[in-house]
Amino acid sequence: MIEILALSKHYGSKVALDALSITVQGGEVMGFLGPNGSGKTTTIRLLMGLLRPTSGLAKILGKDCHTESVALKRHVGYLPDEPFLYPYLSGLEFLELVAGLHGFSGPDARRRAHDLAERFIGPEAPRFCMTYSHGTKKRVALAAALIHDPQVLILDEPTNGLDPMAAKQMKELVSQLARDGKTVFLSTHLLETTERLCHRVAIISSGRLLAVDEPANLQRLHGTDGVGSLEDVFLKLLAAAGT
Repeated sequence: MIEILALSKHYGSKVALDALSITVQGGEVMGFLGPNGSGKTTTIRLLMGLLRPTSGLAKILGKDCHTESVALKRHVGYLPDEPFLYPYLSGLEFLELVAGLHGFSGPDARRRAHDLAERFIGPEAPRFCMTYSHGTKKRVALAAALIHDPQVLILDEPTNGLDPMAAKQMKELVSQLARDGKTVFLSTHLLETTERLCHRVAIISSGRLLAVDEPANLQRLHGTDGVGSLEDVFLKLLAAAGT
């Protein structure tokens, strides 16, 4: 479903991503962990066709993420860390606009927008986006990422900057997506959420893959005496890598 094959990105002499290889199966939730500056956002931008790779290849549903990025947008939903909403559109109007951009007719676009606004935004849907809290803006952006019913979702720090209640709501939404059978590539720094939601976890540092496995296997292989939380494993691997 998602194939990352020896993917590298260099900015001059700086190596942001170094021959990263990860495969995500259909219906799987892959947690993508790493400290700040580890290459997580660079990886996601490469998957979304927003950057040109220096070398290697990234594919989603068999399509090249760089050369076929426009076609891929029909099948992929993307939630960026800092979503952009048109300030003088309401949440409902924004969702109608996005549905139209995906090729849905007027009545179908309005129906999809209304259904998702009811689920994700609630009574705030008729208000201008500029009036929304950060948490509501992220819920609107997630609804926009889902409006074309994509097979694959790429979520970049979906709970970043949210207050505890908004973060809880976002985690519940991601959990529901997992139950709905979506393939989810989830970049996050919340290890407890990753441990609870994800089928497998990939840990990177300085653009290099340190480990990828099921959370329980990571704890068994890298925990102290075979036990320990995912946080313990994460910190141990970073320390071993000199991060």
